[in-house]
Amino acid sequence: MTHDLIIRGGTVVDGTGAARRTADVAVSDGIVIEVGKVDGPARRTIDADGLIVTPGFVDIHTHYDGQASWDPHLTPSCWHGVTTAIVGNCGIGFAPVHDDRHDWLIDVMEGVEDIPGSALSEGIQWNWETFGEFLDALERMPRAVDIGAQLPHAAIRGYVMGDRAHDVATAADVDAMRAIVKDGLMAGALGLSFGRTAGHKSRSGEPVPGTFSEEAELSALMAAMAEVGTGVLQVVPAGVGGAVGGDQRHSIDAEIEWITRLGQEHRIPLTFLAMVNEDDPHDWQTWFAAVHKANAAGAQIRPQIASRAFGMLMGHQSRMNPFRHRPSYRALMNLALDERVTKLRDPELKRRILAEEPDDHFGPSADMLNDDMFARVYPLGDRLDYEPGPEQSIAAIATREGREPWEVTYDVLLGANGQEFLLFPVLNYAGNDYGHLYNMMSDPVTIQGLGDGGAHCGIVCDASMTTYLISHWVRDRSRGPRIPLETAVHRLTADGAAFYGMHDRGVLAPGMRADINLIDLDNLGLHYPERVHDLPAGAGRLIQRSTGYVETLVRGETIVADGELTDARPGGLVRGGQAVAAA
Repeated sequence: MTHDLIIRGGTVVDGTGAARRTADVAVSDGIVIEVGKVDGPARRTIDADGLIVTPGFVDIHTHYDGQASWDPHLTPSCWHGVTTAIVGNCGIGFAPVHDDRHDWLIDVMEGVEDIPGSALSEGIQWNWETFGEFLDALERMPRAVDIGAQLPHAAIRGYVMGDRAHDVATAADVDAMRAIVKDGLMAGALGLSFGRTAGHKSRSGEPVPGTFSEEAELSALMAAMAEVGTGVLQVVPAGVGGAVGGDQRHSIDAEIEWITRLGQEHRIPLTFLAMVNEDDPHDWQTWFAAVHKANAAGAQIRPQIASRAFGMLMGHQSRMNPFRHRPSYRALMNLALDERVTKLRDPELKRRILAEEPDDHFGPSADMLNDDMFARVYPLGDRLDYEPGPEQSIAAIATREGREPWEVTYDVLLGANGQEFLLFPVLNYAGNDYGHLYNMMSDPVTIQGLGDGGAHCGIVCDASMTTYLISHWVRDRSRGPRIPLETAVHRLTADGAAFYGMHDRGVLAPGMRADINLIDLDNLGLHYPERVHDLPAGAGRLIQRSTGYVETLVRGETIVADGELTDARPGGLVRGGQAVAAA
């Protein structure tokens, strides 16, 4: 037969964790037909000699809930090999919603996920009320990348309870929420998400609805999922970030207790965010022990981890600039970057800014950094080093040069014509390395996620974590053990796809979706983060491109070639669990 596509002579890493092998991949009608020695003609042939051939990456933790209304590619994730993205994480999203609550949901999303409200207001069409209608709207739009959605607890509470969304739910409220969960899952939701951390607040400063929901409510919604028999529960536990966003460390053990207990009771697939705290970096071992015990008794719990530190990029292109609350710097903030940098190079202005205290309006801690923190702040540098050693910190540089850390910070941020960033890893970087993160990653109970694609637009771009997992952890890491390529690809593909019931993708095998990455491993890497203004209403965001993805294909059609987006729209909405096609 004549295939639509044959990828010849590549090194296939098929997503199962099996050893790499040289093979051809034949594709017809968007499905993998054969992997091995393929004879016969094809309408298109790709010479993959010297390339790694993998399934397309499945990103289970994104926040493209709004961007999905206007961006068929879901940039920047598509530049990092992602062919399926799941939204509705952390308990927040845009459905269900009453017509008079649109701005309220935008306020929640902007505050929690740092997505410009102006972009959301202009870009979202709001042609839905129920969650099923939201899925219909996603389905109508031509797409390059597949998208699936979870039901967000905050939106459900707002829809049912209105202005009482922060109150204790009544029995009638819970019954109404249960009905929405069931209807949403039957309409094609991939799961439900709870947001429980007090660090997540709306732009107006209110906690996310559901943050303090009682266990009876949570259990009732989990029971509704179990009754339908489909979907994953995603949880942001209280206290997961330690003292970050509020001193709530006392609550994390209680959260893990109910997660494991109710996970065992309801036996639904459940994933919760797990990160390493600086103060007690061994806490995660206690959580994981509880998870293993619960899973042995029938639970299906997966701690969800990242592939690098959680924190922020600070600089003149970031919303987080260490000097932003000092009067003389604030006077320049509306200037174009080039003009601002020119003025900041003036020695007298530098002296004045360094001598100033933050405006009283912002309080004494408004600088964000203090002398104790400089040992954990690093120039990102040309090498894009996300695992820098202690000797690379601002504190170490200041000591070597006999200068004050604030002066070093000022000068570093003027590098590259003001485009330099400082890396401030807040979580997952205890001990100034990834030792704990490696140990977490080595436990097969964990699942890869937390890239937050589409979110935190002003301070970071972690959608590139898929690329980083391979370029750093497989190829480049020098400060500790690496992981095998086969393991990394499995974590980015089949593992997440299967957990979310998408059994039609994540593996290169006959009958599976032809979502494929062709990767030049030697040249795989990250571009320097940059600020662009490509969101609706001209709103800005930080993005990070990549090199090394020769082609990314969805259903056998190329959506990205050498970093350039194509006009192909083979993607669509993923409704609920997916079965393998007949090859």
